[in-house]
Amino acid sequence: MLSTDEQQWLNALIAKITAKMAWVSEKSRHKIPYTTIDGTHDDRSASNPSGTLTDGINWWTNGFWGGMMWLMYHETGNEKYKDVAVNSEAKLDRCFDEFYGLHHDVGFMWLLTSVANFKLTSNPDSRKRAMHAATLLAGRFNPAGGFIRAWNDLDDGDTRGWAIVDCMFNIPLLYWATEETGDPRFKQIAERHADTAMTAFVRMDGSVHHIVEFDPYEGGVVRTYGGQGYEEGSSWTRGQTWAMYGFMMSYKHTGKAEYLDTAKRIAHYFMANIPEDGVIPVDFRQPPEPKRDDDTAAAIAACGLIEIARCVGTYDKHIYLKAALKLLKSLETRSDWTERSDAIIQRGSAAYRGSAHHQPIIYGDYFFMEAAFKLKGNDFYLW
Repeated sequence: MLSTDEQQWLNALIAKITAKMAWVSEKSRHKIPYTTIDGTHDDRSASNPSGTLTDGINWWTNGFWGGMMWLMYHETGNEKYKDVAVNSEAKLDRCFDEFYGLHHDVGFMWLLTSVANFKLTSNPDSRKRAMHAATLLAGRFNPAGGFIRAWNDLDDGDTRGWAIVDCMFNIPLLYWATEETGDPRFKQIAERHADTAMTAFVRMDGSVHHIVEFDPYEGGVVRTYGGQGYEEGSSWTRGQTWAMYGFMMSYKHTGKAEYLDTAKRIAHYFMANIPEDGVIPVDFRQPPEPKRDDDTAAAIAACGLIEIARCVGTYDKHIYLKAALKLLKSLETRSDWTERSDAIIQRGSAAYRGSAHHQPIIYGDYFFMEAAFKLKGNDFYLW
């Protein structure tokens, strides 16, 4: 329960989000953005920037713009947001045609577009797209190791046994497929992957690995990788949020207490490491310099913390809500509410050792909006 002052702050925040989306949705209605260039959204649906199958229309974040539009449609009832979302979803049909650029992230891409559309409008074409994506995801399951394979063949070696913590956000597509069709196979695969992630990815202190390599023939862990974090054994903050909120998703779909307990363990590790100013680093174990932050991790964490608060007793609820509010209030002060930028969240970092830091990334805006609507209590659960 929010205090009067907190409710007033939230109302003002949602008003700012609504005002910004009103003009951004028009300006970018024919795009599928990932970041901004000189303040203007780029367009991943226009071409493949580096000439590869995975950098253009198949890019893993291409569902978030549609997801933002469905959130706004649910919040306002304005048909223009639905129109933009439907257009974005239709563009993703090219991914099925190309096929080779698709991998484990089909959940991110079609949960926020086709599943959302089907839930809100009962569009049969959206159901078909979502079931197509769920079938592709199920086909990536490795029964020997009990995991869903990440990515496809990469340039840096054999990745047939690789799984990543991010996939906790993709498996809700499989839960949905079972709930929609009654076929238990999809849910069985999702639970097997979640069970494997609990033991292989989550450390005793609640921190998580980003990448775990399994023997693709016999199962069993071969080694772990630092991935997008600082180094092997470190604590990539966005990976923490994929795990925290991801296990909450599995709990919501299955009711298994061990998933909730795992989400809470990860959450307590995360909360214990939130800096005083609420600015989340790229990795909790990174060196002090250079200072690299990731506001997208803060936005995702806020969503996960709010979901945990909804599932615990009154005594514990305030612990998680207090942390979520701290993150969101900190984000609000560093966001861009002007027309100088199409993005709200400005300081995203995809990876500690990546070439770009402190840039807008579309999922930062999506999760910031989702968290605000969750606090309002009128959110549309897309996962």
